[in-house]
Amino acid sequence: MSSMPPVVTRFAPSPTGRLHVGNIRTALHNWMCARKTGGAFLLRIDDTDAERSREEYVAAIRDDLAWLGLTIDGEARQSQRFDLYERRFAELVAAGRVYRAYESQQELELKRKIQLGRGLPPIYDRAALALTEADHARLAAEGAAPHWRFRLDSDAPIEWTDLIRGPQRFDPATMSDPVVRRADGSWLYLLPSVIDDIDLGITHVVRGEDHVSNTAAQLQMFDALGAEPPTFAHEALLTGSEGKLSKRLGSLGADHFRDAGIEPQAIVALLARLGTSDPVEPVADRAPLLDSFDFARFGRAPARFDEGELAQLNSRIVHQLPFDAVAGRLPAGMDAAAWDAIRPNLETVAGAAAWWQVIEGPVASGVDPEDREFLTAAAAHAETIDWSGDPWHALTGALKEATGRKGRALFLPLRRALTGQDSGPDMAALLPLIGRERAIARLRG
Repeated sequence: MSSMPPVVTRFAPSPTGRLHVGNIRTALHNWMCARKTGGAFLLRIDDTDAERSREEYVAAIRDDLAWLGLTIDGEARQSQRFDLYERRFAELVAAGRVYRAYESQQELELKRKIQLGRGLPPIYDRAALALTEADHARLAAEGAAPHWRFRLDSDAPIEWTDLIRGPQRFDPATMSDPVVRRADGSWLYLLPSVIDDIDLGITHVVRGEDHVSNTAAQLQMFDALGAEPPTFAHEALLTGSEGKLSKRLGSLGADHFRDAGIEPQAIVALLARLGTSDPVEPVADRAPLLDSFDFARFGRAPARFDEGELAQLNSRIVHQLPFDAVAGRLPAGMDAAAWDAIRPNLETVAGAAAWWQVIEGPVASGVDPEDREFLTAAAAHAETIDWSGDPWHALTGALKEATGRKGRALFLPLRRALTGQDSGPDMAALLPLIGRERAIARLRG
C-alpha cells in the first residue's frame, strides 16, 4: 500500500448508541489506511434516522475518536445533505434507475413464500414496473405513498477485487432491487452513502464483511451516477473470546475501556493487527503499526477479540509510559522517581494511587511476632546508615552481617513492615521514596 497515492477514507457511524469495539476497529483501519499514504480520514455522521439519532452520541463519537488519537480531517453529517440527495435522486428518476413500488411487508413476505415454494430465488419480482401512470394516479388518490427501489442492471455480473477478500462476483439476477427510499420520504443507507462517497472524494471504503452484498448493489449506483467507485476492503467480523459472535462485544466500547484503565495505545496496538498473522506487540508508538499495515495481511477468518489479551497488552504498555505522559493522572505530589519505581508493578495507571499510598502512608504492616526483635534491630540500623546513596542495600547488608539472616527471612519482614505488602516494586527504588523518618517509624511499629 505504500506505493499508492494518498487515499481518502471515511468512518460512518450512526449516532444511535456508543461505539463498540467492532466500530473502533473499523475506524482505526480507515484512519491507518489514510495516514499511511498521507491522505485524509473523514468522519461521516449517518444521522438520517431522526428518531433514533441523538446529539449526545454524536459528541461521544467525537470524544472517543479523540481519546483513541484518531484525528479526523473533516466531518459531514447526512442530515445536512438532503438537498444533495434530492438532486442526485432526481437524476436517477429521470434515467429510469429508480422506480415506485407499493407492496407492504406482508405482501412481500407472501411473494417470497410463493417463490420459495416454486424453487425460485426469493427476490422482488419487479411487479411495480408494470404499473402505468394511471395506476400511480389511482393509488395516489387512494392515499397510497410509494417507496422507491433502485433498478439493478441484470445484463452482466457485478465484479470487483476486494483488498481483503480478493475477486468478488455477484449475479444481479439473484438480487432484489433494493429499496433506497421509504414511503415517508426518508432515506435508507445504500444510496445516500454512495452519493456522499462521490461528493467527498472517498477513494477507499473499509468496512465489515456484512456489507459485501451492499457493495454489489452500490457499485451499480456509482455507475448510474457516472462515478468511478472507490476501492473496497471488507474485513472479517470480530468474535468473542469464546470463539463465536458475542453480544458482549456490542457492549465493549471506549467508555468501558476507559473505566477499566485501558490505555488507548493498547487498544490501537491490539486492533491494528487483530486478524493478521503479524504479532500483537506492546508498542506505544504508532509508526511501526503504520509501516506494517497492509490489507493483504488480513485473513478471511473471523478475528478473535479477547479482553484478557488486551489487559496483558495494556500492562506491558503502562510499563513503558514516561512520567510526562501520565503526570496529569497521578496522585498529587507523585514525581518521576516515584513513577519509575512503581511503574513495573502496575496493570493500569490508576493503580499508581495505591502504591503512592504505600509510600506516603500510613500502612498496615501485618508483622509476625517472631520478627519483632529483628525489625527493632532494623530500625536501629536504619538510624545509622547513609540515606543519601542506596539505603536499602546499606540496611540489608548491615542486618545480614548483624543477624545472620539472608534471603526471604531477611527481605520479607522488612518489606511487610515498610509497605504492608508481600511483594511489589523494587525496594531499592521504593525505600528512598518512603524516606528515613517514615521508614524508621514503620520498622519500630
